[in-house]
Amino acid sequence: MRAQCIFGVTLPPHPNPLPPGERVGVCEYRTRLSKDYFLYRAILEQIRQAVRDLPAQLNVASLTPDVIKSMAEEFGTRTEFGSCNYVSGVKTLSTALTVYLGSDRVELGNYTQKKRDIKKSAPQTIKAVHEYIKKAPLVQVDCTMGDQSDFTPRCSFFVSTYRRDSIRLAHLVIQTLFQSQGDEPADLTVVFIPEWQEKERQVLVFPEIGVTYVLGTDYYGEAKNAFLRMAMWRAKECGMLGLHAGTKILKARAADGGIRKLGMMMFGIAATGKTTHSCHNHDLTAPGEGVEIVQDDVVFWRQDGSALGSEKAFYIKTEGLNPESQPLLYGAAVQDSAILENVMLDYDGGVFFEDRTLTANGHGLVQRDAIGAYCSDSVNLPPVDELDRLILAFMIRSYTVVPVVSKLTPEQAAVAFMLSESIDATGSDPQTPGTPTRGISASPFVIGEASEECNRFYDLIKAHGDRIECYMLNTGGVGEMVEHGLDGARRVLRKVTRVQIPEMAAVIRGIARNTIKWREDPHWMVETPEYVEGLDISKFELDTHYDQHKIDATVAAIRLERADYAAHLSGLYPTIKTAAEF
Repeated sequence: MRAQCIFGVTLPPHPNPLPPGERVGVCEYRTRLSKDYFLYRAILEQIRQAVRDLPAQLNVASLTPDVIKSMAEEFGTRTEFGSCNYVSGVKTLSTALTVYLGSDRVELGNYTQKKRDIKKSAPQTIKAVHEYIKKAPLVQVDCTMGDQSDFTPRCSFFVSTYRRDSIRLAHLVIQTLFQSQGDEPADLTVVFIPEWQEKERQVLVFPEIGVTYVLGTDYYGEAKNAFLRMAMWRAKECGMLGLHAGTKILKARAADGGIRKLGMMMFGIAATGKTTHSCHNHDLTAPGEGVEIVQDDVVFWRQDGSALGSEKAFYIKTEGLNPESQPLLYGAAVQDSAILENVMLDYDGGVFFEDRTLTANGHGLVQRDAIGAYCSDSVNLPPVDELDRLILAFMIRSYTVVPVVSKLTPEQAAVAFMLSESIDATGSDPQTPGTPTRGISASPFVIGEASEECNRFYDLIKAHGDRIECYMLNTGGVGEMVEHGLDGARRVLRKVTRVQIPEMAAVIRGIARNTIKWREDPHWMVETPEYVEGLDISKFELDTHYDQHKIDATVAAIRLERADYAAHLSGLYPTIKTAAEF
């Protein structure tokens, strides 16, 4: 069989050629060779070569962080706090326009029509990108993800400054990742072209070679997610598991008077309070107690139970940020070192975090050391054997019958993990029909089979036995009553009894101190609290909000939804599927 040549690239023979002497029609022949095989190999080689050539091109500038910061601030607005606020044209992730390209492990075929169109046009788009990046002015930034560990991928970011204000994206990358270590070639590369035609906006991800092309958007969240997504794939290939979770260390006084050192990982989509509670002290203020905040977004979980950090800054949502409910985050966001994005300012630089005029998806990039004494020395959570316990907390926001806190088995925890991801990780985009809107299949970070992630998560929990404790925390509340009109309009008949931030802090404090009294829940197959110090748990009892028929019907509907989701994940362990109706 002769070598194939596509786009000027010579390819090796297909690994599964026809048996000698066998003759078939052209269509059948192409099908048997896997129609995308040669094109895929050619494109990957083109991309490798294109990004390999970029640093030496005359149109690519490598500038110092100080120069980049100075250039970026020309396009920002100075706030009353001395920080800069930037406004982007696109204010959400382009998840519905993000396509993973590669082998069968990457491309699972569950694409919307729009994504199928993007994939079909990908060879032509990539060719156009490669021509463009030979001409457009580009700025190169080299950084490292992670610190003081054996997993620190080298990251190169190339951004087009054809629109001069796009230099802010390079500034934000520098402020998020760690300083580059050495001159070795990049493990992960992002090419970012904000001025690409709006009608052709898309994100092309090639995880197997560590490259992402971001086209037609100037939203910083795309750059951040591009690196984290590829790093999570790389971590999986190295035997770890990338997790969208915040991490912290708690020191809490137990009933016997001793101090327990606990690791904590918090999972949750946007608006569930993951970052709020990751960056909260839970009033652990007794002698010897304390909190060390480690990470707030993505970590890499190893077999020994340690979780390696990824970034040196926190990318926090600013909507509703205030000093009363979120003192640590607010204090960090109003420092002059913070970088605000799409936050409403007045004519004189006054900051209005609660104003949604521009977007409900405003953000602040704050350095870890801006939270002061609560900042941990390391971005890495230690192994389980260096802790008294590791606590896994799954944050959800429900308003009807889900308990405020539930104690989970490992199997139930795997189900909670399966349901804990969403496109809302750092800002959602409008969904197109057929796009998953919840669960791990909708995660903007997970590449490949979602069941593989869930099974690996379950294996890691089981490997450490009772050293890992798992909980589901409902930061929403209970008791809401709604009705839906024929036009689909939602009308609230009775408002939810909300779980306030100090009340959830009391729950977490009780878990850390091991002072909660548990019971078998009368409605769910979990343990729920009978007593929590500092919290009137009785006001969240379902019996005080609904009659038994309403409770039974709503609980049954939620269980059915969970089971249905699990049933559609091919390859999921049977033990996890069985636990889905908890």
